[in-house]
Amino acid sequence: MQDKTMEAAPVTGQALRYKVAGMDCPSCVGKIETALRRLPGASGVGLNHHSQILRLTLDEAATPRSAVEATIRGLGFGVEPADTLHVAEGGGAAFDPTARQEPRWWQTGRGRIAILIGLLVVGGYLLSWLVPGVADHAPLPAALLGLAVFGRRAVRLARSGSPFSIEMLMSVATLGALAIGEAEEAAVVVLLFAIGELLEGVAAGTARSGIRALSALVPRTALLIEGESARAVPVEQLEVGQLVLVRPGDRVSADGVVEEGESDIDESPVTGESVPVTKSVGSPVFAGGINATGVLRVRVTRKASDNTIARIVQLVEEAQAAKSPTARWIERFSARYTPAVITVSVLTILVPPLGFGGDWHSWIYRGLALLLIGCPCALVLSTPAAIASGIAAGARQGLLIKGGAALEAIGKVRTIAFDKTGTLTLGQPRVTDIVPLDGTERTLLGLAATAENGSSHPLARAILERAAAEGVPLRPVRDRKAVPGRAVQAVVGGRLIEVGSPRHAIERGGAGSLPADTVAALEEEGKTVAVVLADGRPIGLLALRDEPRPDAAQGIAALRGLGVRSVMLTGDNRRSGQAVARTLGLAVEAGLLPEEKLRAIVGLKGQGTVAMIGDGINDGPALAAADVGIAMGGGTDVALETADAALLGNRVEGVAELVTLSRATLANIRQNVAFALGLKAIFLVTTLFGITDLWLAILADTGATIIVTLNALRLLRRRGGRLPASQPAA
Repeated sequence: MQDKTMEAAPVTGQALRYKVAGMDCPSCVGKIETALRRLPGASGVGLNHHSQILRLTLDEAATPRSAVEATIRGLGFGVEPADTLHVAEGGGAAFDPTARQEPRWWQTGRGRIAILIGLLVVGGYLLSWLVPGVADHAPLPAALLGLAVFGRRAVRLARSGSPFSIEMLMSVATLGALAIGEAEEAAVVVLLFAIGELLEGVAAGTARSGIRALSALVPRTALLIEGESARAVPVEQLEVGQLVLVRPGDRVSADGVVEEGESDIDESPVTGESVPVTKSVGSPVFAGGINATGVLRVRVTRKASDNTIARIVQLVEEAQAAKSPTARWIERFSARYTPAVITVSVLTILVPPLGFGGDWHSWIYRGLALLLIGCPCALVLSTPAAIASGIAAGARQGLLIKGGAALEAIGKVRTIAFDKTGTLTLGQPRVTDIVPLDGTERTLLGLAATAENGSSHPLARAILERAAAEGVPLRPVRDRKAVPGRAVQAVVGGRLIEVGSPRHAIERGGAGSLPADTVAALEEEGKTVAVVLADGRPIGLLALRDEPRPDAAQGIAALRGLGVRSVMLTGDNRRSGQAVARTLGLAVEAGLLPEEKLRAIVGLKGQGTVAMIGDGINDGPALAAADVGIAMGGGTDVALETADAALLGNRVEGVAELVTLSRATLANIRQNVAFALGLKAIFLVTTLFGITDLWLAILADTGATIIVTLNALRLLRRRGGRLPASQPAA
């Protein structure tokens, strides 16, 4: 038997967060993570390229944090502590990224190096022109400075577990050029490499600032109401429950609920909804929205660090860090690509002179140029740059996509399954008919409302609202419970009261217990019929109707124009489901229990990639079973925390916008990969034939990286785009 005293103690340590500066592409992330994982006592190393935040747990008895910082700086990156939190095994700490201003390019270390090398190169050319006798040696200072800076970084990277870095390839090529007397070529190579690194950093900063611009939408100060006056305070000081004043033209300073006033608010920065939304007492508002007309008093419901925009920024940056399937495949490919090119370079240097009597100088030169072509930066960056830009562009439109895998999958869907209530419809049903079978309308409504009291289901809320409007009191109740997909039950006045579907009523009392003609007539009008039972016997009917969302028909038509089939999966009765489906122009499967929705999704997946659109609460199994689960209509909190994507504006047209954004991103990835590989293939051939110089080889690498990044940044300019024209319903 194992001695329990020998069991391992829980792993404890310091959870450290650092801000890392100077990263241009995911390759930089790999270099830092590889180096830190080799340090004793370091675990849980994770670095987000877009937020520039490093997280790790460190046992400082094995490695002091100063060694961590020195390792990062030794690789050529800036580092400063974000904060320190003590955690034990199983613990964790939440983090809200801070939106810092990107430094000017000339203020960065890479900017200063590029400027200095550039001055030395220009000075060398001037000296060669003024004193022709030193022309062979004038470029040496620039080449040697570049070799010292990048060579030292290459050695440290090699010691840290990254021997095939671009710094190593460039340093070997520069050293080789100096060895064969090509000092001018060596100087131009280090200059172009320095400029390329600088431009890559500028492009990466532009991509990071794209999503951080959301944070700038929240005002710095809020008007805190104290008694009869209001004073300006920093938004960070606001506490939940306090009242803030929002004047016409002001941005809303905090997530909250309107306590007093009525106004139209432009919430497009958060939800993507282009039309201002009318807000009155009880309406939720989001930080960053623009108040258009009236004065509002808003009760704060979330602190500044936890408001909707802060959580969107955090979730988007986490999503950008998650690798998509294409990105993972390219990383595996590039891990083999670079060693293969190095092998070809060595063979190019050795085989022609040794085997065929070729000129050593020429073939060494060509082999060194091949080394520079071996850097996979542009290829590695091609996918994550597009994914990051696509996710950021979606967030600006109120389309929250939680990862590259989801973004890729959305563009490949062939069938989209919609829930009905709260998704295709407004989720605000009203009681239209009260049909007592035993007793009065008032008694029937009171029993139904008493049984439904406390439920958050839209139909339950509609019954309770009708009872409140008519002043019907609620009775004492006990043993209330819900039977998912069937009914709600409660004991009222000694009788078991149930509110459920006609299907449930027939199962309880038999087919003859309901007036089938009345039920059918109500359902043909697109109404949902709820049956009230007392001790298993129907005592009345309640008919409710939920109107489709204003943009639902247009959204379904847009999907049809994209070649995507839409189907509605609803637990509602067949007649009501068909009435809504006819209005919107899509197929329908009605009368489904939650487990039947799940089976329907599994069946649809046999025909291709399937997305499920639901409210994020009642459709959990179906959302999980689909290839992509998209939350809509379940409230902002649910939308942010569940499913693979969320439509923050609750617009059906947003589904088509998701598909078009995903397809645009996939096209961008294909363009980037084709350009990166195509350019390298061209330069591989031209180098072998002696056409390409060293400086052109390094220009091809850095130029490709910059072009790939700029192409990806085009996605940030998307503002929804034009949806495809509708086609006739099938």
